[in-house]
Amino acid sequence: MTPGDPLLGGTGRLNFTKTWSGGMAGTGRGVMISAGDPGSGEAGYVCFEIFEGSIDGHEGSAVLQQFGKMTGGDSELRYEVVPGSGTDELAGITGVVELTVDETGQHRVRLSYRG
Repeated sequence: MTPGDPLLGGTGRLNFTKTWSGGMAGTGRGVMISAGDPGSGEAGYVCFEIFEGSIDGHEGSAVLQQFGKMTGGDSELRYEVVPGSGTDELAGITGVVELTVDETGQHRVRLSYRG
C-alpha cells in the first residue's frame, strides 16, 4: 500500500496492488479512502478494487467494494462484488466476500457468489 493524495480534507488515501491465489486467482488494483481516528476506535473507510483473473476457472474482471467502520472499539465490514461490474466469463457475477485475518496477519477470503 502506498499513500496517495487525499481526495477531500480530513481523509487519507492508500493505493494498492495485490495478488490473489486459490480459487480466486489474479491481481487486484485499488484505492482506499479513510477518515476518523483509528487509535481511538472511531474511524471508517471505503475501498474499490478491480480484480482481474479467474474465479473457479472463469476468466474476467470484477470490482470489489469494501465498507468498514469502527465505533466504540467494535468493527463492522461489508465486502461485496459490485453488481454489473463483471466482464467476460465473470459477467453477471454478484457476491459477498468473507474476510478473516489469522494470528500471523495472513488475510483469507471466502467468496460466495452467483453468476
